[in-house]
Amino acid sequence: MARKQSDYLAALLSDEATAPPPPVQDPVEETTFPTPAPVAPRVERDRARGTTLLGRESALARLASGEVRQVTQLLLDPARVRIWPGNARLYAHLSEENCRELIDSIVAEGGQKVPAVVRRVEGDPDHDYEVIAGTRRHWSISWLRKHSYPDVQFVAQVAVLDDEAAFRLADLENRARKDVSDLERARNYAQALNDHYGSHLTRMAERLKLSKGWLSKMIKVAGIPDAVISAFASPSDVQLKPAYSLAQALDDQKAAMAIRAAAAGLESEQAMLRQNGGTPLAAADVLKRLLDAPRAATATPKAEPYVWNSPLGRPVLSVQSVSRQGITLRLHAGSGADTEALIDALRDTLAHLEQQGLGLQR
Repeated sequence: MARKQSDYLAALLSDEATAPPPPVQDPVEETTFPTPAPVAPRVERDRARGTTLLGRESALARLASGEVRQVTQLLLDPARVRIWPGNARLYAHLSEENCRELIDSIVAEGGQKVPAVVRRVEGDPDHDYEVIAGTRRHWSISWLRKHSYPDVQFVAQVAVLDDEAAFRLADLENRARKDVSDLERARNYAQALNDHYGSHLTRMAERLKLSKGWLSKMIKVAGIPDAVISAFASPSDVQLKPAYSLAQALDDQKAAMAIRAAAAGLESEQAMLRQNGGTPLAAADVLKRLLDAPRAATATPKAEPYVWNSPLGRPVLSVQSVSRQGITLRLHAGSGADTEALIDALRDTLAHLEQQGLGLQR
């Protein structure tokens, strides 16, 4: 307890101790029991003050002993607060749409109710603090200040944390947030593994109280390159369990080349769908096409069916299938070919199949 507070309390308690006692009334000679005199208001006030002061002294003593820690909340201009890069959440991916619920809550409650956690920064003339936990709150307050609420302030409490402690604090908060994607967390873990734990997975798992096997899968998913992630409509579509299979497939060099080629085609397809207002390809469909790409690349290309066209360029006859049981042909309607032309088409087709070793005489 600070000395001034202690002296102040002692003085108040001393005043209470020397307060004059309430006056004593002379006895009244009556045959009936006298009505009890009401307690003097001053006595009640003194008693209440004594109880309050004792409670306050006890609370201050607990603060001084370290049993209770006092937390100070600050009202900050979000422009003077930067985002700590060690957080999993990607600030650039935040938008009015995915922060809409929080924005409405801040407006309805007349301000931010849950404080963010920040720490002081040195040597940055543009910022005084950085956000450790509360990235969405910072974004939402910044948005509101630009859209009709210029006086709303960023509520935060200051913590003294090193980078590893800051990472653990941010990770604990992000685990409860459904809007932090598996890919964001995976890449955050991969970076922290090198920055804070010397690439020792076991040590990191112990510090974070996580399964080593689960953490290993997250680190594996973090290695999926951006060129492959771009095949998905959004990075948030990349979920841990299916993405782990994709990460394993990328370990094979030939398979990785096929997957990257398929991802480039899917990225263009997704862009075209967005441009035309269409529905993006579902994550499950994208994943299937990526995983099937290596097999499709090594498969024997299917021979194109033989088609006999008329002089006008219209198909007259085409080969549908060739097997040991026979040859299936299709005669196309509307080709304009007469009987002689059809006979020529059949003769040429059979000659072509014989040259390919697929004739009826084989």
